[in-house]
Amino acid sequence: MTNNAHSGRPLRNHPGAAAVALAAATVLLTGCSSSSADTSDPLADGKAAGDTVVVGSNNFAESILLADIYGEALKAKGIKVSYKPNIGSRETTYGLLKNGSITVLPEYNGSLLAYLDAKAAQTSLANVNAAAKAKLDSKLTLLESSPAEDKDSVTVNAATAKKYGLTAASTLADLKDIAPELVLGGSPEFQTRQQGMPGLAAAYGLKFKSFKALDAGGPLTQAALKTNTVQAADIFTTDPTITKEGFIVLQDPKNLFGFANVTPLVYKSGLTQEGIDALNAVSAKLDTKALLDLDSQVQLDSKDPLDVAKAWLKSAGLD
Repeated sequence: MTNNAHSGRPLRNHPGAAAVALAAATVLLTGCSSSSADTSDPLADGKAAGDTVVVGSNNFAESILLADIYGEALKAKGIKVSYKPNIGSRETTYGLLKNGSITVLPEYNGSLLAYLDAKAAQTSLANVNAAAKAKLDSKLTLLESSPAEDKDSVTVNAATAKKYGLTAASTLADLKDIAPELVLGGSPEFQTRQQGMPGLAAAYGLKFKSFKALDAGGPLTQAALKTNTVQAADIFTTDPTITKEGFIVLQDPKNLFGFANVTPLVYKSGLTQEGIDALNAVSAKLDTKALLDLDSQVQLDSKDPLDVAKAWLKSAGLD
């Protein structure tokens, strides 16, 4: 996602929004969520007791799922874990990490950097991580980033992909001769921001037939792409409708949409080297394709994120 969409990561117009709301209600009212082992106030101050690692998550479905993956990977190494799920946005969780109330949180490197320094350039994965680490509170650090990203993309529907021979290996550059025949959909700001139509024109020479203002990767955009009202749209890369509807995400080799790699953010003194190694092993295995599949299981198939997390860890040899 772009920094604008990712900066606070609130519950937003996302295909999993309803699922998140339901998950939040389950966590807060019934204690039956996958991550509900700790049902105390997630905003309560104070560090975890003893050697317990506290794994927190922001208030959207993917973050809760990733927290379960991190927590269960740590448990597999014999590390004591408790969960504080569905806390809120980065403005809240960052503070809880600084005071040690949370030990581990799933983050998105470029989005975190934009939160810490809105003017920071994002030219490479290494650059983003180095810049973010330099801006972090001294008690915190980022671990290894995974290849998995959740960010903006130009995505085409199945009919358009078939018509023009576009595949998952196709790039935005492949649209240069096709774009004049396509209507592009997205949020109103996508028409004017650099990580939108101006950037697509400058970086890839894309000039679309027209632009249709919809929403930020939400149900309006999804529906318009599905019904061919638009043939291409700004869709988040781990949106489960990509799999459900057979959409094709076009690759962005020039990194117009920046970086949003899933990366563990940790409270340094709360995690042993064994714990660090366990989370880095998760990052080494988790890619965008896998994350999209996991999100789909949770948000489309209504599977418990803890069950999904455990199954993936087993398949990746990390259980």
